[in-house]
Amino acid sequence: MKKILLFSVMLFLATFSFGQDKLAITNLLEKQRLAWNRGDLIGYMDAYWKSDSLVFIGKSGPKYGWKTTLDNYKKSYPDEYAMGILTFNIMEINVIDLKNALVLGGWKLKREDEQPQGFFTLWLRRIKGEWKIVLDHSS
Repeated sequence: MKKILLFSVMLFLATFSFGQDKLAITNLLEKQRLAWNRGDLIGYMDAYWKSDSLVFIGKSGPKYGWKTTLDNYKKSYPDEYAMGILTFNIMEINVIDLKNALVLGGWKLKREDEQPQGFFTLWLRRIKGEWKIVLDHSS
């Protein structure tokens, strides 16, 4: 009986913790979206791991590093018009364990003359107590 009670408490705590993690990840992505819509690329990049080991995979293949990712964003989105208004459609947040999570979602940019859109898969890791994107595969 004690083992069942202990297991039940541990399961509850794990479920509660993962729920808090999903909320933290959702908030991180919302802060990222709001920064983008302000034209604030540095604020947008705050969600990413500031490391040379950050991986961003786009149509031209994998690129490594926070600075490289920022430079590529600046090149592809040189002004607020190019950036447009960003929306996310978060389809799934899967907290794997206390330090790793996967996010599957869609993105859409609203511009005056077009609305490019695609999908993304994010691997997030808890680093120094904060969730950070360590790998972004966007199409």
